[in-house]
Amino acid sequence: MKKQGFTLIELMVVIVIMGILAAVAVPKLFGMIAKSKASEVGPAAGEYVKLQDAFVAEKGVRVGNWKEIGYLMKNTSNFYYCDKASACGASDNTDGYAAQGSVADENYVAYWTATSLAVLNDCAKGSDWNLTTAQNSTSGGTVTYTATPTSGDCYVLTPSFDKLAR
Repeated sequence: MKKQGFTLIELMVVIVIMGILAAVAVPKLFGMIAKSKASEVGPAAGEYVKLQDAFVAEKGVRVGNWKEIGYLMKNTSNFYYCDKASACGASDNTDGYAAQGSVADENYVAYWTATSLAVLNDCAKGSDWNLTTAQNSTSGGTVTYTATPTSGDCYVLTPSFDKLAR
């Protein structure tokens, strides 16, 4: 007698193996999705840093606000961007430029903030990635950046964000 097909035991073994693979792969997949969503923060902040450095090198007086340096970052489906010290909202950046503060004196401090619109793994909705920009007049007009994600849970998603600080 010729035997065709699979036995019930063979099918059960395949189902168990697929279940184990799914149990391991699904959490990894969600981790990668959150990391990919957060990956836009680094390049957006890096562009801001380059424009700010160019502005200070050209003007030599102080750091500039978003409009002065030509930084245009529209809100995305993952983040709101603004030039406040924390907690951006939809109304903070409606036309591509955030609300401008007083920039008359040489001690002006400029801010760059990205606020998440969704939960990204253990990083809560509304978490901020902050970049504070100040000019150090005592060292020949060097710009100083202080980069801080809101919590360690958010730091895991963008481990190189704090390297923007110098």
